[in-house]
Amino acid sequence: MEHVVLSNLGQLAEIIKKSNHKPVLIFKHSTRCGISRSVRSKFESDLNEVENVIYCYLDILSNRSISNEISEMFEVEHQSPQLIVIKGGIAVANFSHYDIVTKFYIKDYM
Repeated sequence: MEHVVLSNLGQLAEIIKKSNHKPVLIFKHSTRCGISRSVRSKFESDLNEVENVIYCYLDILSNRSISNEISEMFEVEHQSPQLIVIKGGIAVANFSHYDIVTKFYIKDYM
């Protein structure tokens, strides 16, 4: 699985391009939030067994402008933690808080 740490706005164009070939998962994380930390740990543990996706991690406290651009670009209201699924350049689903680990099933987006 390809792992990308989002740290500049230029990466978003590449993500859109890659989403035409593989699902792209953008995980928006707050390093100050206990729920976000717990959800990220469980989500990444489960994701280790998945292939053929691109996993993008965004620290929203360090990269708020990227987080805002993602929300605007994909027309998804900001949440934290949040998982946005991109296919064909559009957001096909998004989950927040514990829904990320209880309602998100990667097989639904392959």
